Amino acid sequence: MTFDKFINDYFPNLIVRPPLLYNWNTGIRFELGDPHLYDLDVSHYMEQVYSRTTELFRALFMKDDDIFIVTNAIFAYRYKYQVKKLKLYSRYIRNKQVLKNLKLTIIPDIYAEDDEEPNEENNTYRYIINCKVSDVDNLSLLKAICNQDVGIKPSIHHDVFFININKGLIFHIYDDRGCDVISSSILQLKDIYIKFNEWILDYDREEIKKIFEGKH
Repeated sequence: MTFDKFINDYFPNLIVRPPLLYNWNTGIRFELGDPHLYDLDVSHYMEQVYSRTTELFRALFMKDDDIFIVTNAIFAYRYKYQVKKLKLYSRYIRNKQVLKNLKLTIIPDIYAEDDEEPNEENNTYRYIINCKVSDVDNLSLLKAICNQDVGIKPSIHHDVFFININKGLIFHIYDDRGCDVISSSILQLKDIYIKFNEWILDYDREEIKKIFEGKH
């Protein structure tokens, strides 16, 4: 299945960009790190962030699941032939054979508001790779994404989306503070809604509760 077909089948009209939670009708936003802990001890805070991220990922993705890893990168204005493959893929992909399937498309200013004219200098370079979960060093990749705003290396500053083809869901860590997961089916997320309920971000808790408990 191609990425475009997957989106059309499971998430029609969705633009794959943050914030996923506010762009789709079935999703959860989890808090990865307690901000009060950050003020007390950054290292303990990041341990919590890594731990929660890992638990959530393992609950959503099995080793044999088919996935897309989609990366939205912005390099200012460059022609396609001037953009090299991201180190993200060479560094974190265990099975180097799947790198042959890496796709790159250029999208005009995907982060522009609906009433704004796209700016060519903000072109988004979208990298897509189709592989198995087991083909990727996922834990190292997840940590690097979480590190983006806290001055810890290695770090990744692009938007990286993990898409589970088998389960019809998308997982995105927006930074060390939290992550979104959306699905085409409430049933796919019901178990993690129950199991990790305490981690749901309080700011969005009531709206998320309405989705899963039907209290409108």
